[in-house]
Amino acid sequence: MGGVFQVGVKLRTGAVAQVARSTPLRRAQLSFGLAWASEWALVVGLGVFAFREGGAAAVGIVTAVRMIPAALIAPFAATVADAARRELTLLCIGLIRAATLGAAAVLIGAGGATGAVYALAILATIAQALFRPAHSALLPALCTSPQQLTSANVVRGMLDSLAVLGGPLLAAALLATSGLASVFAFCAAASLAGGLVVVALPYDVPPRGERPARGGARAVLQGFSAIGADRGGLGLITRLGVAQTFTRGCLNVFSVVVAIELLDLGNGGVGVLNAAIGAGAVLGSILTFRLVGHGGLAVWFGVGVTLWGVPLVFLGAVPEVAAAIAAFAVVGIGNALIDAGGFTVLARLADEAVLARMFAAFEATLTLGVAAGALLTPLLIDLLGTRLALVAVGLVTPVAVAVRWAELRRLDVRMRVRDADIELLQNVPMLRALPEATIEQLAGALVHVEVAPGRAVFAQGDPGEDVYVIESGSAEVVRDGWAVATLGRGDCFGEIALLHEVVRTAGVSASADAPLRLSVLPRSPFLTAVTGYPASATAGERVVTERLDALAAGPELSGGDPT
Repeated sequence: MGGVFQVGVKLRTGAVAQVARSTPLRRAQLSFGLAWASEWALVVGLGVFAFREGGAAAVGIVTAVRMIPAALIAPFAATVADAARRELTLLCIGLIRAATLGAAAVLIGAGGATGAVYALAILATIAQALFRPAHSALLPALCTSPQQLTSANVVRGMLDSLAVLGGPLLAAALLATSGLASVFAFCAAASLAGGLVVVALPYDVPPRGERPARGGARAVLQGFSAIGADRGGLGLITRLGVAQTFTRGCLNVFSVVVAIELLDLGNGGVGVLNAAIGAGAVLGSILTFRLVGHGGLAVWFGVGVTLWGVPLVFLGAVPEVAAAIAAFAVVGIGNALIDAGGFTVLARLADEAVLARMFAAFEATLTLGVAAGALLTPLLIDLLGTRLALVAVGLVTPVAVAVRWAELRRLDVRMRVRDADIELLQNVPMLRALPEATIEQLAGALVHVEVAPGRAVFAQGDPGEDVYVIESGSAEVVRDGWAVATLGRGDCFGEIALLHEVVRTAGVSASADAPLRLSVLPRSPFLTAVTGYPASATAGERVVTERLDALAAGPELSGGDPT
């Protein structure tokens, strides 16, 4: 066991090192850690405030009421995050939360109106609902490889875990020593710092074929459309995510009821139980990179979702303090797997042009799941009692994952194909200079075809619509009836017609001895990527010039024979 732990720590250290070497990633991750510590401290502070004012029903209603507006508004706000630099969105969120939560702290300290405190918490939650979508859309632009993106999400999961641990513990300490107002004051200060740390973040904005519209239903719904169009990828992660966040909404209520009523731990016990989630998440994140570093992100995401439910069944059967702490810690382990697996897959599958809107749609859908769970839990407790309600809710995620297990395995196969496509594209000279996020988008646009031996891919004089990269086999380049070149695995062809807006300058056919397997890249994503960065545009023009010179030299210099 010690050896496994040491390996996990070593791999985790490698993930941290990949992030630590990048100044933009360090700053982005610090922003996330501060924002999430603020959010988890708010969960505890607001839960205690609501329970004091109206019991378990008030906790459920307040949780739902602050989540629903956030879920409805975030997709609209995300159109701005897709049109502007995304770190500016993070700054605005930090400023809004600092103002609203700071004002709530003043109201609580002065004995102000309860409704006003709730209203300010709702405004802060609406702003926070856009934070993770904007941050998730920012990370791919800061990374240089799929492995670094996975590492960034693993490290972010670690920070989330530390926030889940530290935020509630700090809230518990403040509740015991300074009162509720100080909890809200901490949330305001952490939010402000999280926004300021990303000011003027240095990175290249990936090029986009179309700038997203700033308004209108169509622009807003593109995030939902992206999820709906990819049922086996984005849609699958979202559906299982709803099961997990429904359980999370239930847990927001259960953590208060279990601590205060079932286990008689008092107000501070709410912070302790939530901190147990964080402690488990820290342990889980230490092991996560070892688990996901070799692939299988979708399956491990499914395991993480399952671990949100199974511990609740156990707690319902064994309602003891030690069992409760252990159960909440296992939930934290599941949360670490979800962060590393789910968010990496989502970031890699979605179109960059709608990435923030896709994440906002994802978060909005999941937020409604939290609201539904929070609203339903008081009813379940009244109907079944706390222990049976824990068991009933705990069965939701294991059943959901069992039903979708085969789909998760197919998604992992799809991601392995994507990795192979990325490796192929990274070996193309004119594409090698592109950032990882752009290579990922090109890999997602590829279509795989097979050409029979001796058959033409296209003829000289044909209009040019696609660029081709050879996966296996070989191809003959023919100009004016002469074979002027032979191409093999990793070679790219067809780019001249697209970059110079001319017809095909030569024909290309599969060699006669074997089928030709091709990755086909359509015009729009190719031109957007290659012309969007000076380095790739220069490399592309250099390749075109060399090939045109070779074609002009004719078969005498190229070694070709008449065909």
